[in-house]
Amino acid sequence: MTLELWPAIDIRAGKCVRLRRGEFSSETVYGDPLEQAKAFVSAGARRLHVVDLDAARDGGSPNRDVVAAIASSLAVPVQAGGGVRDETAAAWLFDAGVSRVVAGTVAVERPELVETMAARWPGQVVVGLDHRQAPGAHGSIRREVAVRGWLGHPGVDLETVLGRLEGLPLGGVVVTDIDRDGTGDGPDLVGLAQVLALSGLQIVASGGIGGVGDLVKLAGLKAGGRRIAGVVVGRALLSGALSMAEAVAACGP
Repeated sequence: MTLELWPAIDIRAGKCVRLRRGEFSSETVYGDPLEQAKAFVSAGARRLHVVDLDAARDGGSPNRDVVAAIASSLAVPVQAGGGVRDETAAAWLFDAGVSRVVAGTVAVERPELVETMAARWPGQVVVGLDHRQAPGAHGSIRREVAVRGWLGHPGVDLETVLGRLEGLPLGGVVVTDIDRDGTGDGPDLVGLAQVLALSGLQIVASGGIGGVGDLVKLAGLKAGGRRIAGVVVGRALLSGALSMAEAVAACGP
């Protein structure tokens, strides 16, 4: 089984950074985003996942030039998101050389726009659903979607949003467990299995990857006759806890 490996470049104030559990106060800086992207590709990365954290939180496109430089300088597919709140923002990214655009907040706040974008760019729009665990009825646990750079909590469950997306010509859905993101504590295999059973869309897992073993577990995960399509890996690669060669070997050709 092959997992698409998406090494992550998160950009804040023009620098490559990683947050822990989505907290902007727990930032680790890893230098220049373009240089890091080049290093990933030189080490064997076949694609990149780029996020403008400032745009995700505040809107606009403060790191637009950095994202464009990465997309235009490297001969690998780049999927990019952060602050994509209208068709104009998506069109700009495509014109800049991005292969797939990731839209998150609008999938919750303006679901009709995601339908429009998916129809305009079939297979090239990816929805990013970042979620945290929240208490549910009768002691159960809900997966509540967060928006606007993880700061907004509209009270909508992950399962509800996935249901709205079913049948759209999307490139996939990146499902990020915020509570695990940047921790290296491992992915939420139980939760991801439930997502696979619920959705017919291509699911990309994000959050918690700490080493090769986590990638092997994800590659072997199966539910509802379906498997995880890809994985986003950030801190583990940036910190050296996981080498690119190890990651590529674990994910397959």
